[in-house]
Amino acid sequence: MTNPHAILPVAITAYASICAAGIGTQALMAALLVNEAKLNPLTLFDIAFSTRVGEVVTELPKIDAGLRIYDSRNARMALAALNHVEDNLRPTIELAKNRYGGERIGVIIGTSTSGLYETEAAYCKLVEQGHMPDDFHFLTRHAYQATPRFLQLELGLSGPCFAISTACSSGAKAIGVGQRLIANDVCDAVLVGGVDTLCRLTLRGFRSLELVSASQCRPMDKNRNGINIGEGAGLLLLEKSAVSNSDCPRVLAVGESSDGYHMSSPHPEGYGARLAMKNALRQAGLQPGEIDYLNLHATATSINDKVEATAVFATLGGALPVSGTKGITGHALGAAGALEAVIVLLALAHQFVPGTSGLTEIDQNCRCRVVKDPIMQQPLKTVMSNSFGFGGNNASIIFDHERA
Repeated sequence: MTNPHAILPVAITAYASICAAGIGTQALMAALLVNEAKLNPLTLFDIAFSTRVGEVVTELPKIDAGLRIYDSRNARMALAALNHVEDNLRPTIELAKNRYGGERIGVIIGTSTSGLYETEAAYCKLVEQGHMPDDFHFLTRHAYQATPRFLQLELGLSGPCFAISTACSSGAKAIGVGQRLIANDVCDAVLVGGVDTLCRLTLRGFRSLELVSASQCRPMDKNRNGINIGEGAGLLLLEKSAVSNSDCPRVLAVGESSDGYHMSSPHPEGYGARLAMKNALRQAGLQPGEIDYLNLHATATSINDKVEATAVFATLGGALPVSGTKGITGHALGAAGALEAVIVLLALAHQFVPGTSGLTEIDQNCRCRVVKDPIMQQPLKTVMSNSFGFGGNNASIIFDHERA
């Protein structure tokens, strides 16, 4: 029987990352294999409280003079991922441009902070000197659209280009938009993902909500006490499956929901989270038992982890191996969904289940099968990744990899 909810699967022909583990997917993979946290005290700027962060300490590339108006930490973070030679993302985009034409390639990027770090510096100058810096341009540095527009210009593309900003689900929802653009023949390929950078507002804002941990975060742990904010980028090139290499992983479906239960807290029974996972399964035409691994949103806050575990058990059961990887990267907010998409793609590629860094004692109220240490040589065909944001903005992505 034909699935009336089905959407065309799309191939992922290249992907890249940057996070606290380093630039490139090899650095991220190395951290995942040993389940090693990359969270340290903040060095980018001063704050008046103790915490650990997933800060990128590697020097970021400079923006060329012709696009200097877009210069921001966010743009440079994206450029670092794009240019990393071992991940082969930029050459693959060039091949796609030759194949389809630049007007048929979109750029959809999720972000939460965008260029807020630069705006904070500009505002400090305004307070101290009475005027903003002469080279500060709000629309090309602060605005959500700035980073995708920078990438579009950097790559010489001219297809649809916009930002998604739905808090912590932004990067995941960008992947869903990219899939729909291809499925509806608006584009033949789309560069999707998420980019977010550390800034004062998010660190102080989350602390005001009493959600920030002073020490290493502990997802799904009995004694978890808050998040560690991170930064980074996950970028993926989606292409029509029919013309791509058959040995590519695929996006099968992106289930979304928006329950609007509360500004910052999830519904206590996880109704929005359940709906996102169910929508993904329905679009993909899959049963819960066909998912081999789930990357949890797992922020390490008391309420969020409890609610997610409840929703996962109700939707997928308790036998499925699940884990949360924010103990390695920190919570990269608008980039988290895309960065964790890269993590599950690495799990598919290398046939292993990532562990849950920081987890010491599993919360017994969580009836899920939470994986503490990585499981090597685990057969994986179809995997899911959860991203749940403020305001009930939820997304669950299903990937698979049918090897030739």
